[in-house]
Amino acid sequence: MRGCVHSSRERSTGVVVFLPRHTEGEYMRIGFVMNPVAGMGGRVGLKGTDGKLSEAKARGAEPRAPERAGRMLDELWSRDPAVELLAYGDPMGASLVREAGFEPVTVGSPAGPDTAASAETGSEDTKTAVTEFLERGVDLILFVGGDGTATDIAAATDGDQTPVLGVPAGVKVYSSVFAVSPEAAADVALTFDRAERREVVDIDEDEYREGEVNPQLRGVSHVPVADNLQSSKQTGGGTVEALAEGVATDLEDGVTYILAPGSTVGTIKQELGFVPSPIGVDVWRDGAVVVKDATEAELLDALGPDNTIVVSPIGGQGFVFGRGNPQLSPAVISQCDVTVVGSRSKLDDLRVLRVDTDDPDLDENLQGWWRVRVGKFETRMMKLVWGSSDPRRGSDSVRPPHLNAVSLSAHDSPISPRPMSPADSPTD
Repeated sequence: MRGCVHSSRERSTGVVVFLPRHTEGEYMRIGFVMNPVAGMGGRVGLKGTDGKLSEAKARGAEPRAPERAGRMLDELWSRDPAVELLAYGDPMGASLVREAGFEPVTVGSPAGPDTAASAETGSEDTKTAVTEFLERGVDLILFVGGDGTATDIAAATDGDQTPVLGVPAGVKVYSSVFAVSPEAAADVALTFDRAERREVVDIDEDEYREGEVNPQLRGVSHVPVADNLQSSKQTGGGTVEALAEGVATDLEDGVTYILAPGSTVGTIKQELGFVPSPIGVDVWRDGAVVVKDATEAELLDALGPDNTIVVSPIGGQGFVFGRGNPQLSPAVISQCDVTVVGSRSKLDDLRVLRVDTDDPDLDENLQGWWRVRVGKFETRMMKLVWGSSDPRRGSDSVRPPHLNAVSLSAHDSPISPRPMSPADSPTD
């Protein structure tokens, strides 16, 4: 029987907060809240949802947060159904908690007790939910959202040491308060025994849409200490001109290249002779730009018989898919070869590469050893993991040739479910 942690009022102060367990027979108490519109603007090319919800809906955006919340809650239930969950009323999570099998204590709702699941919500609703959780002495606050939601929660918990943990669902997920996946969030929630102060950062979405990325410190939260947490985003740096020249030289006629966001791939775009979309996905084929700043739908329309995504992991975090490039959806990835590129300095700071595509089967299929192109000709082997995979173990498979960044000339088939055996693996 799993005991829970002491409430925040019983914890000592300091950079690291140790969390002694309650006596046998007492269960962990978790407050759960979800931003129902987090991440909606990503796949329709809005670079976020702040102030753009109506436009996102008009473009056909679908909610992302409920599915990711459900994955976390399902994992939590499968691991420990005795956890006591406090939730905020719909559309901020109560029904999802019930669907997972829990019987939540509902502490309020966005528009009163009879609110509809379609009710609009805002930052004040999130702050009110968190305040209710704190008054009831929860041991952990689990939230689903992005950096904006994390900022609201940091403001509501200011001066309190109750740990918070994010399930990443936003377009901008730069803060270091998030688990690397929904399943990892459940694992961390059930296994952590101490917390530490970590930064909450956010950016101005209007500046972001214009290509300006200036993360600003918005607050500090106490967060569980665990391996399966992401780091704060780092800015791009280092010389990648030789890498860009090598990639540009190797591009083949007849192949559609999906060029991801980021400073490294941006240098490749400049080498090709065009001004890249500041934070967008661009499409290149036969010496010309086909689509700039493409949405998911535009990418699907632009795909041809042979397609390759060129993508670089996020510095400091290692995510190849699932952070900052939601246009590269499972539907797009599954029809493309994948080439990973990165500067040596960026890779030196990464233990592993990661993915979090919203499709666990695809994530599992992508894990294994990858060749990452780091220079005009040079490559480096990096392990890619997903979810709560232990980076020290993980899969020992080597990616099929069409998924490795050894060359941009292999376009045999879409992603194969069968990794190449180590005996057949290429050599450096």
